[in-house]
Amino acid sequence: MLRPERMSKVSVTGSKAVMDDVIEAVHELNLVHLSDYDGSWEGFDNGDPVEGAEEASEKLVTVRSLENILEVDAADAGPSRIVTEDALEEELEEVRQEANRLDDRRDELEDELRDVEERIDSMAPFATLGTPLHLLSGYDSLEVRVGEGDADGVREALRGAAVVREFEVEEADGVVAVYVYPESNAREDFLDDLLVGVDFTTLDIPEDAEGNPSEYIEELRHRKQRLESKLNTVEDELDDLRLEVASFLLAAEERLSIDVQRSEAPLQFATTENAFIAEGWIPTDRVDSLRATVGDAVGDRADVEELERADYNQHGEPEHTEAVTDGGSTVSMDEQPPTVMENDSLSKPFEPLTKMVGIPKYSEIDPTMIIMLTFPFFYGFMIGDLGYGILYAAAGYGIYSKFDAEIIKGIGAIAMFAGGFTMLFGVLYGEIFGMHVLGEVLFGGKPPLHKGLQPAFGYYARSFLVLSLVAGIVHMTIGFWFGFWNDRSHGLVDAFTHNLAWWFLMIGVWGWIFSDVALDQKRDILFAPLAEAHIISSANGLPEVVGWGSLFVFGFIGLAGILYGEYQEYGFIGLIIGGLETPNALVNVLSYIRMAGVLLAKAGMALVVNLLFWGAYEYEGEIHYMTSYGPEGVEHGEILFGGLVHGGVAFAVLGVLIFVVGHLLVLILGVTSAGLQGVRLEFVEFFNKFYEGGGRVFEPFGYERKHTTED
Repeated sequence: MLRPERMSKVSVTGSKAVMDDVIEAVHELNLVHLSDYDGSWEGFDNGDPVEGAEEASEKLVTVRSLENILEVDAADAGPSRIVTEDALEEELEEVRQEANRLDDRRDELEDELRDVEERIDSMAPFATLGTPLHLLSGYDSLEVRVGEGDADGVREALRGAAVVREFEVEEADGVVAVYVYPESNAREDFLDDLLVGVDFTTLDIPEDAEGNPSEYIEELRHRKQRLESKLNTVEDELDDLRLEVASFLLAAEERLSIDVQRSEAPLQFATTENAFIAEGWIPTDRVDSLRATVGDAVGDRADVEELERADYNQHGEPEHTEAVTDGGSTVSMDEQPPTVMENDSLSKPFEPLTKMVGIPKYSEIDPTMIIMLTFPFFYGFMIGDLGYGILYAAAGYGIYSKFDAEIIKGIGAIAMFAGGFTMLFGVLYGEIFGMHVLGEVLFGGKPPLHKGLQPAFGYYARSFLVLSLVAGIVHMTIGFWFGFWNDRSHGLVDAFTHNLAWWFLMIGVWGWIFSDVALDQKRDILFAPLAEAHIISSANGLPEVVGWGSLFVFGFIGLAGILYGEYQEYGFIGLIIGGLETPNALVNVLSYIRMAGVLLAKAGMALVVNLLFWGAYEYEGEIHYMTSYGPEGVEHGEILFGGLVHGGVAFAVLGVLIFVVGHLLVLILGVTSAGLQGVRLEFVEFFNKFYEGGGRVFEPFGYERKHTTED
C-alpha cells in the first residue's frame, strides 16, 4: 500500500503473420504499458501502421468535430451497440452533411445578428440627437461632424477660427452635431484639425441610412427579432439532431479510437521483414494472464517472456537484474517502470491529492494512505462540530454520487472523510453548530474536551497549542523516515545526512523544550495547561536527563550530520548553508500551531453568531446561551448580550438572518481555512521531507468500452 504495485517487463515475440492477432488480444486485455522502440537494435526497424490507420484517424477527427458542433457529451449516451463499417461510411456521412448544413446556417445567422446589433449600437447616439439622418451628410459646401464630447469645447475651438465662416453646434445628452460653413480657401481636413485638442470623439455617419434614426433603429430591432427566431429554430434542429445521433457518435468515436490504437501499435514495435518484438510493463501478478491470452489467440506462433521484475533492492531502488527466465532478452528496451498506485478503496479517493504534487516514482513511498489518516484528522480537529460535520459529509456524498470524474469523486470522498472526523470531534467537544447542548445531552454538561473559549476552560486552548506541536513532530517524523527509506539508493550516509540528521536535530530541539530543564520558564506555557486538562498527570515535562540528552542529540548527531552532508556537497560554503537552515527544526514544527489557531477562530465565529441570536450570560467562568428564556430569567451571572431573539419581532427576524448567514459563513470558511491549512501541512511540511513525484503514468494498451460491443 505504501509502495506502488510490483511491475514486470515482458516481451512478446512472434511472426509478422500473427502480429495483428497479438495486437488485438493484448488490446482486449488492457494491461500492458507498451514501450517505445528507439531504433537502436541492429536489423530491427519500427513497424508500419496497419492498413486503414490513416482513414480511421480521419474519420475519428470527423466524429469529434461533429460531437463538438452538436455539443455531445457522455450523458447523451444510449445502450452499447455494434458499430459496423457500413455505419461508419453511410450513417456518418449523412450525419456530417446535416450537421454541417445546420452549423453553417447557424454561423450565417449569428454573423447577420452580430452585424444588426452593431448597427443598433452605432445608431443609438444619432437617435439621441434626433436629427434626420439624411441631413447629416451629402453637402458640397457644408462640413458636418457628429460625435460624443464637450459641446462648449467644440464651440470654443470653432469660434474665431479664420477658416470658419459660420458654424452651428447641437447637443443632446453628450452627443454633439457640428455644422460648419468654411471659407473658400479652407483645406479639406480643416475641421478635423480644429477638433484635435477638444474632448470630441467622432462617430461615423451611416451612408446607407436615411430618415428618423429612432425609426431606423426600430426597423433594425424587428430584423433582430426575426434573426433570433430563425437562429432559435436552427438551434432546436441541432438539438434534435444531437438527441438522434449522440449515441451513434459516441459509439463511433469509441470504435474508431480502438481502431486507431490497434493500427498504430506497430509503430512502438521492433520489426524485421518476418518477425516482431513488442515490450512493455505489466503488473507482475498478471503475467500469466498475458501468456494465456496470447496463447489462446495465436497458439505457439508467439512467445511471451517475462524479462525482469522491477523489485526493490536493499537500497530501496527499483532493481532490473532479477533472473526470471533462463536466457532473458538480449535486446530489452532499458527504461524505468510506470507507476501503478496500489491503494485500497478507503485510501484511493485521496490519490488526487497526491497526484497534485505528482505521480510517485516507482522507487518512492506512496503517501496516499498517510494523507487519508492525517488530513481528515487535522480537519476534524480544527472544525470539531457535529452539525457542520453532517453538512460536510452530506455535501461530499452528493458530489461523490453525482459525478463520474475521478478527481471530482475524490473531492466528494475527501469531504465525507473530513465530515466524519468533524462529527467525531464535535461529539468530543459536545458541540452542534457551536451550541453546547450536545455536551449536556451526552455527557451531562461535561464533555471530554472543550474548545477553550470559555474562561473556565481557557487551559484547553493553551493545551491545543501544545498538542498541535506534538502532532507536527509526529507528522514530520514519518516524513523524515520515509525520506531516509527513499534515499537509501544514494548510500546510507547520504540518506542519513539528508533525512535522519534533520530528524535528530528536530528531536533534539523539541526534546529539550519538552524537558524539565529550565522548568520554571516552561511550566505555565507548556505543561500546566496539559495538567489542568488531565492530559498529563503533573505540570512537569520529560526528565531532566532527557533534556540534556536531547542537546547532545541536537549537536553531535543532528547538527554534525547536517554540516557534514552540506560540506560534502558544497564544501566550506555548505557549512554556512547548513547553519542557516538549522532553525527549520524549530520553525517547521511551530507551523502546526495553525491548527489550534483555526480551531479557536472558527469556534469564536460560531460563538459570536449564537451569542447575537440567543443571548448569553457568564456564570463562574462558563458561558450559557439563553435558549429557553430571556435576560429576565437569569438569576446569577453577568449578561453578555440580551439576544436578538428576545428583542421583539423585528430583532428576531434580524437575528434569524444573522444566525443563518453566520453559520453558513463559518461552514464555508471552514473549507477555505481548515481545508487549505490542512493541505498546506501535508504538501509543505510533510511531502517536502521525502516526496518528489515525477513517476511515469501507467497507460495500458487497451480501451475500456462504454458505448460499443462486439457481440
